[in-house]
Amino acid sequence: MAESSTQSLVVQAPPAQVAAVVSDFEAYPEWVKATKSVKVLSRYDDGRAQQVEFVLDAGVFKDTYVLEYSYADDRVDWHLVRGETQKSQVGSYAFAATDGGTEVTYSLAVDLTIPMLGMFKRKAEKVIMDTALKELKKRVEG
Repeated sequence: MAESSTQSLVVQAPPAQVAAVVSDFEAYPEWVKATKSVKVLSRYDDGRAQQVEFVLDAGVFKDTYVLEYSYADDRVDWHLVRGETQKSQVGSYAFAATDGGTEVTYSLAVDLTIPMLGMFKRKAEKVIMDTALKELKKRVEG
């Protein structure tokens, strides 16, 4: 299993509002630049997405993949069901209330089907997380 990378930032909104944006997968193409399309394949009885297919085009990295999600009051977790260029992906968003906002902690571990040096992989994960957190903050606060 790949090593996990983690980053955090504070969003000026309550945890429930941040979690709602994270869980609104069909809206991702509106605010996540690299996401070209999203399709919810299955839902839990409560209506939340269970398996979601993403088509990603981040320039040099393109993939179509399916993630399975699970939910708790203070977090959203996922793991890879299948992908074209990924062997595994495990991630989470954790939400902690702060004075006037929410600290969002994003953890991500990705293994690709093509070999990649560890330092390049960690740099790519850092860029992915930086971008994701900044786009999330802009969407929630905007």
